[in-house]
Amino acid sequence: MTHGYATAEEEWHDFLMGTHPHLQDKSPLRLIPSSPRCRLCSAPFAGLGGMVLRRSGYAPWDKNPKICGRCFKGLQTQARRCPGTEENHQVGGAEVELSMLFADVRGSSRLARQMPIREFTKLMNRFYTVSSQALVDGDAIIEKFVGDEVVGLFLPFMTGPDHARHAVATALELLRATGHGSPEGPWCPIGVGVNSGAAFVGIVSSGETADFTALGDPVNIAAHLASLASTGEVLIGVEAARRAAVTMDTAERRSLSLKGHRVEAVALSAANSDLDVALGG
Repeated sequence: MTHGYATAEEEWHDFLMGTHPHLQDKSPLRLIPSSPRCRLCSAPFAGLGGMVLRRSGYAPWDKNPKICGRCFKGLQTQARRCPGTEENHQVGGAEVELSMLFADVRGSSRLARQMPIREFTKLMNRFYTVSSQALVDGDAIIEKFVGDEVVGLFLPFMTGPDHARHAVATALELLRATGHGSPEGPWCPIGVGVNSGAAFVGIVSSGETADFTALGDPVNIAAHLASLASTGEVLIGVEAARRAAVTMDTAERRSLSLKGHRVEAVALSAANSDLDVALGG
């Protein structure tokens, strides 16, 4: 272990929470030109320094290009065998508080039937591009693109304690970026779900394949909220809304049944809310 941690899980926890010594130290890489740089280790991404360090893995991470993949490599090697699975199936991570965002295209199957395949492909590529930019700008980790859905994780090591506010602001930006609330109407109809809570976050690997992900009931709730959101609407778990200081007079309260239990949520809609004032403070 590094930095005196007794277990890999403890080290993962502090890294994800933004309190790991690695994130507090002044990296000597900050002295090598030039910007932009990894927000965690200060490795340069541009110039001669960036070109040289890229060969050693200090390249922008595909999950968020504001940081480099090398920062996660040491933690990934500490993944432990998952009991009851094949020997090459490993997991490394910790349970932390975070916020999650799920956004998906409404009626994608119908759109695919109605549009020429080339035009539908262009539409989805545009959705992926716009969604990626919004998530990166909001300091999210892009967990995955699956079919017509994008998933973002808002973790303290990137956002600080205001992860819920980042998630809600990014959800509202996604509505704007896809044309919801504009006179022309949306060029891509989407619904969004946001939730906050404690979940397992880390890297799950099997053989040569590894993925950074989040697992747990709060994640599932975020996915269900997205599935229930109407076109041009963000459904937010009430705890996430409270943490994000959502202006409640712009939001509709709802009590939803999700997989057998009740969940309190608030809804923000591009049709009836001023998205610029949806967040207070």
